Amino acid sequence: MSTENRLEATAKNIEGKIQEVIGDITGDPKQKAEGQAKQAEAQVRHTAENIKDELKNL
Repeated sequence: MSTENRLEATAKNIEGKIQEVIGDITGDPKQKAEGQAKQAEAQVRHTAENIKDELKNL
């Protein structure tokens, strides 16, 4: 597992959550959607790292 990749994914998730909240507060649906998309991307990255870890353990 790459710690660097996990950190980048976590940072992307936090960034997305902040952006989503800002979009929610300001009533900007585009901003909110972009934040949600970043969170989804972060989840995909975490899943990919989990799969890599599992494959290494086989």
